[in-house]
Amino acid sequence: MFPILNNILKNIAAILLVAMFFSCGNELKEVQDFLADKNLPIGVAKNVNLIHTDSGKVTTNLITPLMNDYSNRENHPYTEFPKGLKITTYDKNGDSVVLKADYAITYTKTNISEATKNVSIVNYADNSTLKTSQLFWDGNVHYIYTEKEFTLITQLDTIHGKGIDASEDLSKINMKSIYGTIYVKED
Repeated sequence: MFPILNNILKNIAAILLVAMFFSCGNELKEVQDFLADKNLPIGVAKNVNLIHTDSGKVTTNLITPLMNDYSNRENHPYTEFPKGLKITTYDKNGDSVVLKADYAITYTKTNISEATKNVSIVNYADNSTLKTSQLFWDGNVHYIYTEKEFTLITQLDTIHGKGIDASEDLSKINMKSIYGTIYVKED
């Protein structure tokens, strides 16, 4: 008797489960709209360690304690890193550039990212460091810029200024309103 009752209960459970799946089809859009209206993320990831490879070699490593996905925003989808992040980029020689910030946000449609609060970029190939309170990164052209105050530390110089734009690895730099001790080689 119990095996028959067990089979009947399994069949009822299966029918209810299928009915639930079919009834939820139209509600997915409603849930996404509700989350967008309440400014809630559609997804949350904790303790993220994202590794990107190309041809079997690690090219980028992103580490963050918290990542919020707001890709359900119709006009301005974005990803937020409210507790900061660390991104390490490796070149073909194995040298790395490390970006750290206490907060960051990436806009999906434009591929523009903003890092704020204790932002630093360290290029280990030439031991240069850029520090600022806000930095924008254009992922389309691999270019960084800020109009905020900055400090650029190289092997020879410590340069302070307000406003800088550069290649993301700091190999090409254009500084504005600078001051500090700068050593110049005479030929």
